[in-house]
Amino acid sequence: MEKSVKKFINSIKFSGFVVAILWIVHLWNSGTGISLSRYGVFPRETDGLIGILTAPLIHGSWEHLISNSAPLFVTMTMISFFYKRVAIPSFIFIYLLTGSAVWLFGRSVYHIGASGVVYGLVAFIFWSGIFRRNIKSIILALIVIILYSGYLGGILPLQEGISWESHLMGGIVGIIVAYIFKGIIEQDETKEDPWADEEDEEGKYLLSRDTFMKTKQQRLMERDDDFLHLP
Repeated sequence: MEKSVKKFINSIKFSGFVVAILWIVHLWNSGTGISLSRYGVFPRETDGLIGILTAPLIHGSWEHLISNSAPLFVTMTMISFFYKRVAIPSFIFIYLLTGSAVWLFGRSVYHIGASGVVYGLVAFIFWSGIFRRNIKSIILALIVIILYSGYLGGILPLQEGISWESHLMGGIVGIIVAYIFKGIIEQDETKEDPWADEEDEEGKYLLSRDTFMKTKQQRLMERDDDFLHLP
C-alpha cells in the first residue's frame, strides 16, 4: 500500500511539473505582452522546426491553456502510474512525433498548444487496452472513452482557428506508440504460470495434478491397465 501511494505521488509530481511549465510560459507571455506564436510549428518551413519543441508549451489564451491543462494532467498521471516502465519514453515519442507530423502535413499556419500531445496520450491509453488485452489496460481504455469521447470531433476540420491536424496527428502517433510499447509488460501485468515448477513439486501432492483434467474414459482405461498388470 505504501509503495502504491509513493508511486501515485511521484506520478502526480511528474504531471504537475509538466503542466506547471505551461502555466509559467503563459504567465510570462501575458505579463510581457510578447507574442510567442512565432515559436509554434510552421509546416515545411525551416524556421517552423523549432515549434516541434516549443509549440506544446504555448497557448493563445487562458481558456486555451485551461482546456488543455486538465486532460494533460489526468492522462499523464494515468500513464505514469499504470505504465511506469514506458511512461517517459512514450511521452517523449508522442511529444516529438506529433509536432514532426504536423510540420510535415499541417496547413501553412502557426500551430500552438498541447492539445496534440493530449490526443496522443488519450489514444495511447485507449489503444494500449486493445493491444495488451489485459484487465487493467481494458479498464483504463474504458475510462478514457467515458472521459474524452467528445474528443473525436476534434480530429475533423469543423472549427475555425483549431489545429485539427495536431489532434489527428497526435491520435495517430498515440496508436503507433501504444503498438511499439505493447510488449513491455508492467509488473502487475505479468502472467505467471502456476504449474511452472510442476516437476519439482510433484511429490508434494497426493493425487497427480492432472487428475481432474482427465476424462472419465481415460480414467477407466488407466484403471483397466493397472488391473491387467497386477501380479
